[in-house]
Amino acid sequence: MRAPDQRPHPEGVRPRPLGWVIFALALGGFGIGTTEFVSMGLLPTIAGALGVTEPTAGHLVSMYALGVVVGAPVIAALTARMSRRTLLIVLMAAFTLGNLTTVLAPSYPLLLAARFVAGLPHGAYFGVAAIVAAHLAGPRNRAKTVGMTMLGLSVANVAGVPLATWLGDTFGWRAAYVVVVAVGVLTLLALLRTLPPLTDMRVTNPLTELGALRRSQVWFTLFIGIVGNGGLFAFYTYLNSTLTSLTGVGSGAVPWALMLFGLGMVAGNIVGGAVADRNVTAGIAGGLGAMVAVLIAFAVCAQVAWAAFALTFLVGMAGASMIPALQTRLMDVADDAQTLAASMNHSALNVANAIGAWIGGVVVAAGLGYRAPSLFGAGLAAGGLLILVLAVVARRGAPATTVAVRT
Repeated sequence: MRAPDQRPHPEGVRPRPLGWVIFALALGGFGIGTTEFVSMGLLPTIAGALGVTEPTAGHLVSMYALGVVVGAPVIAALTARMSRRTLLIVLMAAFTLGNLTTVLAPSYPLLLAARFVAGLPHGAYFGVAAIVAAHLAGPRNRAKTVGMTMLGLSVANVAGVPLATWLGDTFGWRAAYVVVVAVGVLTLLALLRTLPPLTDMRVTNPLTELGALRRSQVWFTLFIGIVGNGGLFAFYTYLNSTLTSLTGVGSGAVPWALMLFGLGMVAGNIVGGAVADRNVTAGIAGGLGAMVAVLIAFAVCAQVAWAAFALTFLVGMAGASMIPALQTRLMDVADDAQTLAASMNHSALNVANAIGAWIGGVVVAAGLGYRAPSLFGAGLAAGGLLILVLAVVARRGAPATTVAVRT
Protein backbone atom coordinates (compact mmCIF):
# COMPACT_ATOMS: atom_id res chain seq x y z
CA MET A 1 0.00 0.00 0.00
CA ARG A 2 1.17 3.51 -0.67
CA ALA A 3 1.66 6.29 1.84
CA PRO A 4 -1.57 8.24 2.19
CA ASP A 5 -0.26 11.65 1.22
CA GLN A 6 3.10 12.82 -0.09
CA ARG A 7 2.40 16.55 -0.02
CA PRO A 8 3.57 18.93 2.70
CA HIS A 9 1.77 18.39 6.00
CA PRO A 10 0.74 20.96 8.55
CA GLU A 11 3.00 21.55 11.52
CA GLY A 12 2.99 18.55 13.86
CA VAL A 13 1.56 16.14 11.25
CA ARG A 14 4.07 13.95 9.45
CA PRO A 15 3.28 11.49 6.67
CA ARG A 16 2.40 8.05 8.04
CA PRO A 17 2.02 4.70 6.27
CA LEU A 18 -1.56 3.84 5.43
CA GLY A 19 -1.50 1.01 7.97
CA TRP A 20 -1.09 3.44 10.86
CA VAL A 21 -3.93 5.62 9.59
CA ILE A 22 -6.22 2.58 9.36
CA PHE A 23 -5.16 1.52 12.86
CA ALA A 24 -6.10 4.95 14.24
CA LEU A 25 -9.49 4.85 12.49
CA ALA A 26 -10.12 1.28 13.68
CA LEU A 27 -9.17 2.21 17.25
CA GLY A 28 -12.04 4.69 17.23
CA GLY A 29 -14.33 1.91 15.99
CA PHE A 30 -13.12 -0.26 18.88
CA GLY A 31 -14.20 2.40 21.38
CA ILE A 32 -17.54 2.92 19.67
CA GLY A 33 -18.24 -0.81 19.51
CA THR A 34 -17.37 -1.22 23.18
CA THR A 35 -19.68 1.53 24.39
CA GLU A 36 -22.50 0.38 22.12
CA PHE A 37 -22.65 -3.19 23.40
CA VAL A 38 -21.31 -2.99 26.97
CA SER A 39 -24.53 -1.36 28.21
CA MET A 40 -26.45 -4.55 27.40
CA GLY A 41 -24.28 -6.66 29.67
CA LEU A 42 -24.35 -4.14 32.50
CA LEU A 43 -28.10 -3.48 32.64
CA PRO A 44 -28.68 -5.34 35.95
CA THR A 45 -25.71 -3.54 37.55
CA ILE A 46 -26.79 -0.12 36.29
CA ALA A 47 -30.41 -0.74 37.34
CA GLY A 48 -29.36 -1.69 40.86
CA ALA A 49 -27.02 1.26 41.25
CA LEU A 50 -29.56 3.83 40.05
CA GLY A 51 -32.59 2.27 41.73
CA VAL A 52 -34.57 1.61 38.54
CA THR A 53 -35.95 -1.60 37.02
CA GLU A 54 -33.95 -3.50 34.43
CA PRO A 55 -36.45 -2.74 31.62
CA THR A 56 -36.16 0.95 32.54
CA ALA A 57 -32.37 0.72 32.42
CA GLY A 58 -32.79 -0.87 28.98
CA HIS A 59 -33.89 2.52 27.70
CA LEU A 60 -30.21 3.50 27.87
CA VAL A 61 -29.56 1.12 24.97
CA SER A 62 -32.49 2.58 23.05
CA MET A 63 -31.32 6.17 23.63
CA TYR A 64 -27.86 5.37 22.30
CA ALA A 65 -29.38 3.75 19.21
CA LEU A 66 -31.65 6.78 18.74
CA GLY A 67 -28.59 9.02 18.87
CA VAL A 68 -26.98 6.94 16.12
CA VAL A 69 -30.05 7.04 13.89
CA VAL A 70 -30.54 10.80 14.35
CA GLY A 71 -26.91 11.84 14.40
CA ALA A 72 -25.68 10.11 11.24
CA PRO A 73 -27.71 12.03 8.63
CA VAL A 74 -27.87 15.31 10.55
CA ILE A 75 -24.14 15.54 11.25
CA ALA A 76 -23.22 14.37 7.75
CA ALA A 77 -25.36 17.10 6.18
CA LEU A 78 -24.41 19.95 8.53
CA THR A 79 -20.66 19.29 8.37
CA ALA A 80 -20.50 18.78 4.60
CA ARG A 81 -18.14 21.76 4.11
CA MET A 82 -15.75 20.69 6.88
CA SER A 83 -12.36 19.14 6.18
CA ARG A 84 -12.62 15.36 6.53
CA ARG A 85 -9.58 15.34 8.84
CA THR A 86 -11.06 18.00 11.10
CA LEU A 87 -14.44 16.29 11.06
CA LEU A 88 -13.05 12.94 12.19
CA ILE A 89 -11.22 14.61 15.08
CA VAL A 90 -14.31 16.60 16.10
CA LEU A 91 -16.50 13.50 15.96
CA MET A 92 -14.13 11.50 18.15
CA ALA A 93 -13.89 14.42 20.60
CA ALA A 94 -17.70 14.57 20.81
CA PHE A 95 -17.86 10.79 21.31
CA THR A 96 -15.30 10.96 24.11
CA LEU A 97 -17.15 13.86 25.76
CA GLY A 98 -20.45 11.98 25.57
CA ASN A 99 -18.93 8.98 27.32
CA LEU A 100 -17.24 11.18 29.93
CA THR A 101 -20.67 12.65 30.65
CA THR A 102 -21.94 9.08 31.03
CA VAL A 103 -19.28 8.44 33.68
CA LEU A 104 -20.18 11.61 35.58
CA ALA A 105 -24.00 11.57 35.20
CA PRO A 106 -25.47 11.83 38.72
CA SER A 107 -29.00 10.67 37.87
CA TYR A 108 -30.90 8.40 35.50
CA PRO A 109 -32.43 11.24 33.37
CA LEU A 110 -29.01 12.80 32.85
CA LEU A 111 -27.57 9.38 32.05
CA LEU A 112 -30.24 8.95 29.35
CA ALA A 113 -29.23 12.28 27.83
CA ALA A 114 -25.55 11.33 28.00
CA ARG A 115 -26.16 8.07 26.13
CA PHE A 116 -28.06 9.93 23.41
CA VAL A 117 -25.18 12.40 23.02
CA ALA A 118 -22.61 9.58 22.95
CA GLY A 119 -24.52 7.93 20.10
CA LEU A 120 -24.74 11.02 17.90
CA PRO A 121 -21.21 10.80 16.34
CA HIS A 122 -21.35 7.00 15.86
CA GLY A 123 -22.69 6.71 12.31
CA ALA A 124 -20.97 9.83 11.00
CA TYR A 125 -17.59 8.67 12.35
CA PHE A 126 -17.83 5.28 10.63
CA GLY A 127 -19.14 6.85 7.43
CA VAL A 128 -16.37 9.45 7.18
CA ALA A 129 -13.73 6.91 8.25
CA ALA A 130 -14.85 4.59 5.44
CA ILE A 131 -14.69 7.38 2.86
CA VAL A 132 -11.24 8.48 4.03
CA ALA A 133 -9.95 4.88 4.04
CA ALA A 134 -11.29 4.23 0.53
CA HIS A 135 -9.80 7.50 -0.72
CA LEU A 136 -6.36 6.74 0.68
CA ALA A 137 -6.30 3.11 -0.46
CA GLY A 138 -7.29 3.78 -4.06
CA PRO A 139 -9.88 1.93 -6.20
CA ARG A 140 -8.23 -1.51 -6.18
CA ASN A 141 -8.13 -1.99 -2.40
CA ARG A 142 -10.87 0.27 -1.13
CA ALA A 143 -13.37 -2.33 0.13
CA LYS A 144 -10.63 -4.32 1.87
CA THR A 145 -9.38 -1.13 3.52
CA VAL A 146 -12.91 -0.17 4.54
CA GLY A 147 -13.25 -3.63 6.07
CA MET A 148 -10.03 -3.12 8.05
CA THR A 149 -11.36 0.21 9.29
CA MET A 150 -14.53 -1.52 10.52
CA LEU A 151 -12.42 -4.22 12.18
CA GLY A 152 -12.34 -2.24 15.42
CA LEU A 153 -16.09 -2.75 15.80
CA SER A 154 -15.64 -6.51 15.49
CA VAL A 155 -12.64 -6.68 17.83
CA ALA A 156 -14.68 -4.76 20.42
CA ASN A 157 -17.01 -7.77 20.65
CA VAL A 158 -14.06 -10.09 21.27
CA ALA A 159 -12.02 -8.01 23.73
CA GLY A 160 -13.45 -4.58 24.54
CA VAL A 161 -16.94 -5.58 25.64
CA PRO A 162 -15.87 -8.53 27.86
CA LEU A 163 -13.15 -6.45 29.52
CA ALA A 164 -15.38 -3.42 30.08
CA THR A 165 -18.21 -5.63 31.37
CA TRP A 166 -15.89 -7.32 33.86
CA LEU A 167 -14.60 -3.96 35.08
CA GLY A 168 -18.17 -2.65 35.40
CA ASP A 169 -19.28 -5.67 37.40
CA THR A 170 -16.17 -5.57 39.60
CA PHE A 171 -15.61 -1.87 40.22
CA GLY A 172 -19.02 -0.37 39.43
CA TRP A 173 -20.70 0.26 36.08
CA ARG A 174 -19.01 3.64 35.59
CA ALA A 175 -15.62 1.91 35.32
CA ALA A 176 -16.72 0.36 32.02
CA TYR A 177 -17.22 3.78 30.46
CA VAL A 178 -13.93 5.06 31.89
CA VAL A 179 -12.29 2.48 29.60
CA VAL A 180 -14.25 3.90 26.65
CA VAL A 181 -13.16 7.44 27.51
CA ALA A 182 -9.53 6.28 27.65
CA VAL A 183 -9.87 4.65 24.21
CA GLY A 184 -11.44 7.87 22.91
CA VAL A 185 -8.49 9.95 24.15
CA LEU A 186 -5.99 7.50 22.62
CA THR A 187 -7.89 7.64 19.34
CA LEU A 188 -7.79 11.43 19.31
CA LEU A 189 -4.03 11.38 19.80
CA ALA A 190 -3.65 8.73 17.09
CA LEU A 191 -5.79 10.67 14.61
CA LEU A 192 -3.88 13.88 15.26
CA ARG A 193 -0.62 12.03 14.75
CA THR A 194 -1.40 9.92 11.70
CA LEU A 195 -4.11 11.57 9.58
CA PRO A 196 -2.80 13.47 6.55
CA PRO A 197 -4.42 16.83 5.78
CA LEU A 198 -6.72 15.26 3.14
CA THR A 199 -6.83 18.52 1.22
CA ASP A 200 -7.35 16.56 -2.00
CA MET A 201 -10.68 15.22 -0.74
CA ARG A 202 -13.62 17.15 -2.12
CA VAL A 203 -16.01 18.72 0.37
CA THR A 204 -19.63 19.36 -0.52
CA ASN A 205 -22.52 21.27 1.04
CA PRO A 206 -25.67 20.31 2.97
CA LEU A 207 -27.97 20.38 -0.07
CA THR A 208 -25.63 18.16 -2.07
CA GLU A 209 -25.42 15.64 0.77
CA LEU A 210 -29.19 15.62 1.22
CA GLY A 211 -29.40 14.76 -2.47
CA ALA A 212 -28.48 11.19 -1.48
CA LEU A 213 -32.03 10.83 -0.18
CA ARG A 214 -33.37 11.29 -3.71
CA ARG A 215 -31.43 8.32 -5.11
CA SER A 216 -33.39 5.09 -5.20
CA GLN A 217 -30.23 2.95 -5.14
CA VAL A 218 -29.22 4.52 -1.81
CA TRP A 219 -32.55 3.47 -0.32
CA PHE A 220 -32.30 0.02 -1.89
CA THR A 221 -28.88 -0.46 -0.25
CA LEU A 222 -30.08 0.80 3.13
CA PHE A 223 -33.06 -1.56 3.06
CA ILE A 224 -30.80 -4.46 2.11
CA GLY A 225 -28.83 -3.74 5.28
CA ILE A 226 -31.90 -3.22 7.46
CA VAL A 227 -33.74 -6.37 6.40
CA GLY A 228 -30.72 -8.61 5.86
CA ASN A 229 -28.96 -7.67 9.10
CA GLY A 230 -32.27 -7.89 10.94
CA GLY A 231 -31.80 -11.65 10.63
CA LEU A 232 -28.40 -11.42 12.31
CA PHE A 233 -29.79 -9.50 15.28
CA ALA A 234 -32.82 -11.76 15.66
CA PHE A 235 -30.31 -14.58 16.18
CA TYR A 236 -27.85 -12.65 18.36
CA THR A 237 -30.42 -11.15 20.75
CA TYR A 238 -31.62 -14.59 21.85
CA LEU A 239 -28.33 -16.48 21.57
CA ASN A 240 -27.81 -16.56 25.34
CA SER A 241 -31.26 -18.03 26.03
CA THR A 242 -31.00 -20.45 23.10
CA LEU A 243 -27.70 -21.89 24.30
CA THR A 244 -28.79 -22.30 27.91
CA SER A 245 -32.36 -23.48 27.23
CA LEU A 246 -32.10 -25.44 23.98
CA THR A 247 -28.46 -26.42 23.64
CA GLY A 248 -28.24 -27.12 27.35
CA VAL A 249 -24.87 -25.53 28.12
CA GLY A 250 -24.23 -23.70 31.37
CA SER A 251 -24.28 -19.92 31.58
CA GLY A 252 -20.51 -19.96 32.00
CA ALA A 253 -20.15 -21.19 28.42
CA VAL A 254 -22.11 -18.30 26.92
CA PRO A 255 -19.20 -15.78 26.97
CA TRP A 256 -17.17 -18.26 24.90
CA ALA A 257 -19.94 -18.39 22.33
CA LEU A 258 -20.09 -14.60 22.24
CA MET A 259 -16.33 -14.51 21.76
CA LEU A 260 -16.66 -16.95 18.86
CA PHE A 261 -19.31 -14.69 17.35
CA GLY A 262 -16.91 -11.74 17.63
CA LEU A 263 -14.05 -13.71 16.09
CA GLY A 264 -16.37 -14.62 13.25
CA MET A 265 -17.06 -10.93 12.71
CA VAL A 266 -13.32 -10.22 12.55
CA ALA A 267 -12.86 -12.94 9.92
CA GLY A 268 -15.93 -11.77 8.03
CA ASN A 269 -14.66 -8.19 7.77
CA ILE A 270 -11.38 -9.38 6.30
CA VAL A 271 -12.87 -11.89 3.86
CA GLY A 272 -15.80 -9.66 2.91
CA GLY A 273 -13.55 -6.72 2.08
CA ALA A 274 -11.40 -8.86 -0.22
CA VAL A 275 -14.48 -10.25 -2.01
CA ALA A 276 -16.06 -6.82 -2.39
CA ASP A 277 -12.92 -5.45 -4.05
CA ARG A 278 -13.53 -8.01 -6.80
CA ASN A 279 -17.31 -7.67 -6.98
CA VAL A 280 -19.46 -5.53 -4.65
CA THR A 281 -22.74 -7.25 -5.51
CA ALA A 282 -21.22 -10.68 -5.01
CA GLY A 283 -19.93 -9.56 -1.62
CA ILE A 284 -23.43 -8.62 -0.47
CA ALA A 285 -25.13 -11.64 -2.05
CA GLY A 286 -22.54 -14.03 -0.66
CA GLY A 287 -22.93 -12.68 2.87
CA LEU A 288 -26.72 -12.84 2.76
CA GLY A 289 -26.79 -16.29 1.18
CA ALA A 290 -24.33 -17.62 3.74
CA MET A 291 -26.42 -16.13 6.55
CA VAL A 292 -29.55 -17.88 5.32
CA ALA A 293 -27.71 -21.20 5.25
CA VAL A 294 -25.99 -20.97 8.63
CA LEU A 295 -29.08 -19.65 10.46
CA ILE A 296 -31.14 -22.58 9.18
CA ALA A 297 -28.30 -24.94 10.11
CA PHE A 298 -28.18 -23.44 13.61
CA ALA A 299 -31.91 -23.97 14.10
CA VAL A 300 -31.55 -27.60 13.01
CA CYS A 301 -28.38 -28.36 15.02
CA ALA A 302 -28.89 -26.11 18.07
CA GLN A 303 -29.15 -29.05 20.46
CA VAL A 304 -25.66 -30.26 19.53
CA ALA A 305 -23.24 -28.11 21.52
CA TRP A 306 -20.18 -28.28 19.24
CA ALA A 307 -22.31 -27.56 16.17
CA ALA A 308 -24.08 -24.64 17.87
CA PHE A 309 -20.75 -23.06 18.80
CA ALA A 310 -19.25 -23.57 15.35
CA LEU A 311 -22.33 -22.14 13.67
CA THR A 312 -22.28 -19.14 16.02
CA PHE A 313 -18.83 -18.32 14.62
CA LEU A 314 -20.14 -18.72 11.06
CA VAL A 315 -23.18 -16.49 11.69
CA GLY A 316 -20.87 -13.72 12.91
CA MET A 317 -18.64 -14.22 9.89
CA ALA A 318 -21.52 -14.17 7.40
CA GLY A 319 -23.06 -11.04 8.93
CA ALA A 320 -19.83 -9.05 9.03
CA SER A 321 -18.70 -10.15 5.57
CA MET A 322 -21.23 -7.99 3.77
CA ILE A 323 -20.62 -4.78 5.78
CA PRO A 324 -17.62 -3.61 3.66
CA ALA A 325 -19.61 -4.34 0.48
CA LEU A 326 -22.69 -2.47 1.73
CA GLN A 327 -20.53 0.49 2.76
CA THR A 328 -18.78 0.50 -0.61
CA ARG A 329 -22.03 0.21 -2.56
CA LEU A 330 -23.48 3.16 -0.67
CA MET A 331 -20.47 5.27 -1.61
CA ASP A 332 -20.84 4.19 -5.24
CA VAL A 333 -24.53 4.94 -5.62
CA ALA A 334 -24.41 8.22 -3.67
CA ASP A 335 -22.13 9.90 -6.23
CA ASP A 336 -21.32 13.34 -4.74
CA ALA A 337 -23.28 12.75 -1.49
CA GLN A 338 -21.05 10.01 -0.10
CA THR A 339 -20.74 11.30 3.46
CA LEU A 340 -24.46 11.20 4.17
CA ALA A 341 -24.97 7.86 2.46
CA ALA A 342 -21.99 6.18 4.12
CA SER A 343 -23.00 7.52 7.54
CA MET A 344 -26.55 6.21 7.17
CA ASN A 345 -25.22 2.67 6.84
CA HIS A 346 -24.83 2.59 10.62
CA SER A 347 -28.24 4.10 11.16
CA ALA A 348 -29.54 1.20 9.08
CA LEU A 349 -27.62 -1.29 11.24
CA ASN A 350 -29.22 0.12 14.38
CA VAL A 351 -32.67 -0.07 12.82
CA ALA A 352 -31.85 -3.68 11.88
CA ASN A 353 -30.89 -4.31 15.50
CA ALA A 354 -34.23 -3.00 16.73
CA ILE A 355 -36.28 -4.89 14.12
CA GLY A 356 -34.40 -8.15 14.55
CA ALA A 357 -34.66 -8.07 18.35
CA TRP A 358 -38.38 -7.23 18.12
CA ILE A 359 -39.17 -10.05 15.69
CA GLY A 360 -37.15 -12.50 17.78
CA GLY A 361 -39.10 -11.47 20.86
CA VAL A 362 -42.43 -11.81 19.10
CA VAL A 363 -41.81 -15.36 17.90
CA VAL A 364 -40.45 -16.49 21.28
CA ALA A 365 -43.41 -14.90 23.10
CA ALA A 366 -45.75 -16.68 20.67
CA GLY A 367 -44.46 -19.99 22.01
CA LEU A 368 -42.50 -20.98 18.88
CA GLY A 369 -39.38 -21.78 20.90
CA TYR A 370 -35.78 -20.69 20.68
CA ARG A 371 -35.21 -22.16 17.22
CA ALA A 372 -37.65 -19.60 15.85
CA PRO A 373 -35.41 -16.49 16.03
CA SER A 374 -32.83 -18.24 13.83
CA LEU A 375 -35.44 -19.46 11.35
CA PHE A 376 -37.16 -16.08 11.11
CA GLY A 377 -33.70 -14.51 10.94
CA ALA A 378 -32.97 -16.69 7.92
CA GLY A 379 -36.18 -15.40 6.39
CA LEU A 380 -35.07 -11.80 6.94
CA ALA A 381 -31.69 -12.53 5.36
CA ALA A 382 -33.51 -14.04 2.37
CA GLY A 383 -35.60 -10.88 2.23
CA GLY A 384 -32.41 -8.81 2.05
CA LEU A 385 -31.25 -11.00 -0.83
CA LEU A 386 -34.53 -10.37 -2.66
CA ILE A 387 -34.13 -6.60 -2.22
CA LEU A 388 -30.61 -6.87 -3.65
CA VAL A 389 -32.00 -8.61 -6.74
CA LEU A 390 -34.61 -5.85 -7.13
CA ALA A 391 -31.88 -3.20 -6.76
CA VAL A 392 -29.73 -4.77 -9.47
CA VAL A 393 -32.72 -5.10 -11.83
CA ALA A 394 -33.77 -1.49 -11.17
CA ARG A 395 -30.24 -0.21 -11.83
CA ARG A 396 -29.99 -2.09 -15.09
CA GLY A 397 -33.31 -0.64 -16.19
CA ALA A 398 -32.34 2.92 -15.22
CA PRO A 399 -31.55 5.58 -17.88
CA ALA A 400 -27.99 5.62 -19.17
CA THR A 401 -27.32 8.94 -17.44
CA THR A 402 -27.65 7.30 -14.03
CA VAL A 403 -24.38 7.00 -12.15
CA ALA A 404 -22.91 3.55 -12.71
CA VAL A 405 -22.30 1.24 -9.79
CA ARG A 406 -19.23 -0.99 -9.82
CA THR A 407 -20.51 -4.55 -9.50
